Amino acid sequence: MTGLGTEWACAGVYVRMGVGAGRSGDGGNDRDSHQPGGAPTLDRVENRPEVRDFLKSRRDKITPERAGLPVYGTRRVSGLRRNEVAALAGVSVEYYTRLERGNLQGASDSVLEAIAHALRLDDTERAHLYDLARAANTSPLRLRGRPVRPTVLPSVQRMLEAMPSLPAFVHNNRFDVLLANPLCRALYAEMYADPVCAANTARFVFLSPAARRFYIDWKRVARGAVGALRFEAGRSPYDRELSNLIGELSTRSDAFRVLWGANDVHVFGEGTKRFRHPVVGDLELDHDSMALPADTGLAVVVYSAPPGTAAEDGLKLLASWSVTTGDVVAAQAESEN
Repeated sequence: MTGLGTEWACAGVYVRMGVGAGRSGDGGNDRDSHQPGGAPTLDRVENRPEVRDFLKSRRDKITPERAGLPVYGTRRVSGLRRNEVAALAGVSVEYYTRLERGNLQGASDSVLEAIAHALRLDDTERAHLYDLARAANTSPLRLRGRPVRPTVLPSVQRMLEAMPSLPAFVHNNRFDVLLANPLCRALYAEMYADPVCAANTARFVFLSPAARRFYIDWKRVARGAVGALRFEAGRSPYDRELSNLIGELSTRSDAFRVLWGANDVHVFGEGTKRFRHPVVGDLELDHDSMALPADTGLAVVVYSAPPGTAAEDGLKLLASWSVTTGDVVAAQAESEN
């Protein structure tokens, strides 16, 4: 206990819960987590817990067989031992132990690459490890230099307006929807209608009951959302609003808290999502996410359907509905938020 609140580690960020807030990390007790004044606030930043949990979780996932190591006798752990990772990376056990305890200060690129190879990290996991090392080796003042509230350029707005037949939106690194065209607002009408979501897709996924119906593959979407937030937390450890969002979701959603404990990371790119819209029914849409130029943290997401498919017909029906009813509802919800 610290003062009148409780401290807990989230994304390598120590969050202090104020008086009357629910406690997270106490076995799933969410009592009082919805009460006013319970939103967590950033106290101080230290990414050693994030480094420790990430490296250990990756080590636990690699079996000796996958790492090409012989297995003798009975093992008490399913993953690799620290000495085995050290041997694979070509470093001493003492040095790897220091790294896994969260101390990445002074770790060279060659060491990081050796650890990434030993743990069989994929490209996203490797980038996350480098982000964690950058945070550990960069002064807080430099890390805080990234703009928190980037603006959407008028040219981007014109681009979205020029795609009336495709749902498209711009989001920041916290998944706040900063700009959406009418068809996208119609697609996400339930999110805009729920004031709890505040036009944030991560809040929609975990805090809105409608999301579990809307996303046909909700579990996959939820894992991706958590992994993307963890990846962003590694890139921006001093982003107060990002840390507060993670703390909010951790205290208010059991599902988020469980998935966060897996320490997985994710980057959205291209893929397919299946939606169950309350008006037009099921839609299977391709999606592409494209980062905007410069280090703004903004990205454009566009949904589309192959020609001649039921999904294309569904988008046309959605466009018709948005003109008559859907866009009006979404606009009203936006004005209330």
